[in-house]
Amino acid sequence: MTTQDQLIASLQALQPSHLELVNESMQHAGYFEGKESHFKLTLVSAAFTGKRLVARHQQIYALVNHLLTRQNGSVHALAIHAYTPSEWQTLAESLDNVPKSPLCASNTTS
Repeated sequence: MTTQDQLIASLQALQPSHLELVNESMQHAGYFEGKESHFKLTLVSAAFTGKRLVARHQQIYALVNHLLTRQNGSVHALAIHAYTPSEWQTLAESLDNVPKSPLCASNTTS
């Protein structure tokens, strides 16, 4: 099972109504074919209702901690965009996009 598949499986505990996980590893230094180290997550879940952003991130990190490099996993960076269903609806209606991930410190291209 790939790291991306493991992340998706772990996040199912939040019963997401929308989950998008993009492997952005190819945009970072040291990339090689098949590398899974940098991801962008967009997740919509009713489990986030009434929770501040930091609490949402904590929920996600608790589920995927075993896949992070500090726990000997392969995920070095996880850009998280966590929304409630109503926030996601508002975002869709305003035609805004999910924020772009920042450039890696070692990436000198724009």
